[in-house]
Amino acid sequence: MSLFLQSFFTEAFLLKFVKFSLVGFSGVFVDFGTTFICKEVLKIQKYVANTCGFALAATTNYFMNRIWTFHSTNPNIMMEFTRFFLIALIGLCINLLIIWAMTGKFKVNFYISKLIATLVVTLWNFLINAYYTFA
Repeated sequence: MSLFLQSFFTEAFLLKFVKFSLVGFSGVFVDFGTTFICKEVLKIQKYVANTCGFALAATTNYFMNRIWTFHSTNPNIMMEFTRFFLIALIGLCINLLIIWAMTGKFKVNFYISKLIATLVVTLWNFLINAYYTFA
């Protein structure tokens, strides 16, 4: 088994993934709630509304993951946050691409598309943050 797979299947690493997923699950409420308010109440264009929800969730998720998931003591919080947020922005691009393809090309409901995109981006965000931001 490769070194990557060995490190992924350790109990400590899997516990971090569970914690990261729980933080992400709480972020889903922030993301979907903000997106819904922006899109349905404020009548903001759906991709802009999605970006607002994603950005607010990424910010709250950073602080929760820093403290609870990864127990980071890095004194350079701004650099760490910048890395986390850049990874989240790449995740946002992946998220938007999936939503665009599913809603535009395959006519899947916006919120179902958003849920699938969120699941894919969760795995991306965890792996890159575990090996880069909080390494």
